Amino acid sequence: MIKQILYELKNHAPFTIIGTTTGIVIMIFSHNLPPNVSYNIFYTLHPIHIFLSALATASMYELHMRRRCNLWILFIIGYTGSIGIATLSDSIIPYIGEVLLNLPDKGIHIGFIEKWWLVNPLAFAGILIAYFKPTTKFPHSGHVLLSTWASLFHIIMASGNHLNWLCYIVIFIFLFFSVWIPCCVSDIVFPLLFVKN
Repeated sequence: MIKQILYELKNHAPFTIIGTTTGIVIMIFSHNLPPNVSYNIFYTLHPIHIFLSALATASMYELHMRRRCNLWILFIIGYTGSIGIATLSDSIIPYIGEVLLNLPDKGIHIGFIEKWWLVNPLAFAGILIAYFKPTTKFPHSGHVLLSTWASLFHIIMASGNHLNWLCYIVIFIFLFFSVWIPCCVSDIVFPLLFVKN
């Protein structure tokens, strides 16, 4: 299992670097956005990320079961894997970066609580689609990009237009790690922990 995890992390690193680079380019052109615009963009990207994460996580579990899985178990695995790990990726790790950079408007935005009426139904929709038509490739790659951009706009919200070149380097590192490990864990490692063989 550890070999498989390391293999997946190694294979996903280049794509995550590309996603992170696109994030920094977006940040260069949009770092002056008002906080409320960044907030709205975050709450557009984060829920879609949750949907794709739930779809990929639940699909991975469904595809590796030898028989049709129990819908309630699929809901628990899909919801925990997407909500728990996507919150870590989009909100908690970026918030730690905001604290370390001492950004002026830092704040932690927990989507499944703050906008529960939007985020939770999208997680449920992703799980239901996985139950009837499991698929992993598009949801996983889309989820990695959206996670990068959601994390980015979480940081832009906090920046207060006070960024220098050192901030961009630190943000690049935080974006990379906030996506690389959590997204691989939620879509690949986490659901396979519940598969017997």
